[in-house]
Amino acid sequence: MAARANVSVRGVAIAYGPVRVFDRLDLEVAQSEFLVLLGPSGCGKSTLLNAIAGLTEVDDGEIWIGDRNVTWLEPKDRGIAMVFQSYALYPRMNVRSNLSFGLRVNRTPRAEIERRVRRASEMLQIGDLLDRRPAELSGGQRQRVAIGRALVRDAGVFLFDEPLSNLDAQLRAELRVEIKRLHQQLGATMIYVTHDQIEALTLADRVAVMKDRVFQQIGSPQEIYQRPTNRFVATFVGSPAMNFLPGRIGHGSDGPMFESDALRLSIAAYPFASRPDPGTPVELGIRPEHIVVAPDAPHEVAVEMTEPMGSDLLAWTRLGDRPLAIRLPPETRLSVGDRLRVQLSEQRLNLFDIATGARL
Repeated sequence: MAARANVSVRGVAIAYGPVRVFDRLDLEVAQSEFLVLLGPSGCGKSTLLNAIAGLTEVDDGEIWIGDRNVTWLEPKDRGIAMVFQSYALYPRMNVRSNLSFGLRVNRTPRAEIERRVRRASEMLQIGDLLDRRPAELSGGQRQRVAIGRALVRDAGVFLFDEPLSNLDAQLRAELRVEIKRLHQQLGATMIYVTHDQIEALTLADRVAVMKDRVFQQIGSPQEIYQRPTNRFVATFVGSPAMNFLPGRIGHGSDGPMFESDALRLSIAAYPFASRPDPGTPVELGIRPEHIVVAPDAPHEVAVEMTEPMGSDLLAWTRLGDRPLAIRLPPETRLSVGDRLRVQLSEQRLNLFDIATGARL
């Protein structure tokens, strides 16, 4: 097994002609950590991954893997293994040959090749596919082979560039489990690029959310989901997205209040980073599952649509003139036009500055 290694991106700048992609970007990935780069298309996550892999040159800064400055090393010399979105398998070779090709080119001893191929095929449960060609495999099987081809490299750092985006929902769910299991078995450092927030939240030790080639927030899945640092993160992570209610900071007998035309709510227990002045325009954010329905709750909403999800029921309602999504138990029976009494959990509130979108 190759030595496990941390990855350090230090002040990296990348430009394509006059277009500045990154300007002094920093990122630290701990040894054996599973970090997911999450963001919409064009945010820079694949460019960063390619820079770590050596497929994209940097204009300034350094990239370290373990105790080596690999900024100007060729990809093959960096001690990394990479899995791409496309399977890129050799169509005329069987699975065994696809797995072993890179090792044979590097003149790895035959016994060592057989050991690595056997270990990878066992881990990925493709031992019975070794004599088949790619055309005889399903999409999920092909992606397992592509992962296996990286696995036989025996690298300390694995890089994944949206490896599951070509698969259907069921296969994506199955391979997410396999990739998570591989990380637990190997203990290798893994950096994974995706625009799928479900993949990010289920796979990652930490998530780095990107927008416009800038890190918006880096933290555990729980931190990203429960305490988003700005409105973009709150909107991008979570399905359905967080509810937002515009209003202003008011003052009550017990301390600060959130006030809008349809809502007046104590925020005295809210952990402000810096408390805004009364009258400051803000947005209150709350997840659909943090809204409680009860007969004696203080606020009334009107049901406009319901969406059965199997494990739960989403009720699309309106509080005053603002839409409000509520997550309910699947056995809940509702009809359009029904009215519900609801309470917003004061311990689960998020407040954002309307002007900047930053968390207050």
